[in-house]
Amino acid sequence: MSERFVTRAAAEADVLAAAAFIAERMPQSDDRSEAISAVVPRFLARGEVDLAASLSDTVDDPHVRDRLLIAVAAKCAELDDDEYAMQLAEAIEEYGLQSQAREAIALIKAGKGDIERAREIAAEVLHPDEVFAGIAIKQAESGDEEAATETLAAIDYPASAAGALMAMAAMRLAKDDHLKAAEYLENATSLGLEIEHDEERIRMLTDIGNAFIDAKRGDKAIETFERARVFAEELDNVHRDSLLAAVAQGLMRAGSVDLADRTLDAVADKTQIANTLLGFAREYWRRDEKDEALEALDEGYEVLRSQKDAETRDSKVKYTLFGTIAAQFAGFEKGERAIEIGEAIDDHDYSMSALSQVAQVLTARGGDEQAEQAMRAIGEPYDRMIAMIGMSDAAKREGRDELAITLLNDAAELAEEVPQLTARANAVIEAAKRLRALGQDARASETASAALGFIAEIRGESSRAIALANIADLNEKGAQLSETDADALRQMLVQNRM
Repeated sequence: MSERFVTRAAAEADVLAAAAFIAERMPQSDDRSEAISAVVPRFLARGEVDLAASLSDTVDDPHVRDRLLIAVAAKCAELDDDEYAMQLAEAIEEYGLQSQAREAIALIKAGKGDIERAREIAAEVLHPDEVFAGIAIKQAESGDEEAATETLAAIDYPASAAGALMAMAAMRLAKDDHLKAAEYLENATSLGLEIEHDEERIRMLTDIGNAFIDAKRGDKAIETFERARVFAEELDNVHRDSLLAAVAQGLMRAGSVDLADRTLDAVADKTQIANTLLGFAREYWRRDEKDEALEALDEGYEVLRSQKDAETRDSKVKYTLFGTIAAQFAGFEKGERAIEIGEAIDDHDYSMSALSQVAQVLTARGGDEQAEQAMRAIGEPYDRMIAMIGMSDAAKREGRDELAITLLNDAAELAEEVPQLTARANAVIEAAKRLRALGQDARASETASAALGFIAEIRGESSRAIALANIADLNEKGAQLSETDADALRQMLVQNRM
């Protein structure tokens, strides 16, 4: 019999321990790996690295085991237990993942300002460029420009150095130092042009172009986007259209409508054309050119709607974009049109998701009547619950706490109509978490207790363990369970007699 790390006594007193108790007694399978993967990060959040490491090591799937051990090692580095972190890295079986663990540890040490230790660990990393990039960023943040420049010079991979320079530019922008930020971005552009992989080079140049916009250098942004466009037009693969679409949107943001339109003309895939027009619409709206924004958004919708199945490269992307366009119409104060588009989506699940997005946007804009109309168009109780929870998030962001609480209570009351126990339990848990965040402690506890009752009815051990791990987010270690909750937990554990 394999060793057990969570006792029944511990499981009866703590929901997370109960989740681990059930998970570690399951037979080896993908379900068990999934359950262990749910509990380990939560033990790490509590700082219980030994237990997290022990549970991780019980997973048979070597890839999942190694990924979990990387997370544990990183947490140890955060806690400055470097010796244990390195021991865990050495325990990882796959050589490449072992190097990733050391890289994660080194990056954490760099972020904490322990440059010397980060360099020592980097010497044991297969490709230490990302570590050097992290060190350079920290040195720049500390004001040591000379040291940062020297560190950047030690990086072999141009994309890593360019990424570091972009991060350094972002730090300068946060301080309103646009001149220095632009200097960093100029250097990043030079490095970006050295990237051998075509798609990666184009993406990097596009990112740099957008950063130049933030640095208020539209001229340099346009120049950089134009370089990206030339490279993208030379491509002869499935990435060509999406990269050109990104460039076109960047040119629009940079203020060159003509170049943006010309770049869009080179895009063949209708999904990418529609996505680009959506980006144009947002930029027009930001400039307060509302008629142009609505025209571009409507054109994007019509292009997407005209795309035949035989022309569609990825139906998931297409349906997701329909939902995004619907939500954008809601954001552009066209609630009725938004609902109409959401309801017209052929795929049921994507239609429900779109209506949920629309309801959330309308709630954020104060269009409560239309938001409720969108929510009522969602037929399945579970989908409606998720929509209500999203609407409550939108209300909370706008400071409308009373509405947020009402929506959460309505969502929790709808739970009994959800036939799938796991979905019902997890949705109720999410409502409880938000009620707690809104200061509704008594109602949050009541809702969590209801969720615990639903979890007790779940038959699958993996689903039950994962749901318990989820509800554990509401309970700090050592928090006293109510007698009702403790009894429900004991009843669940009766089935696990090992």
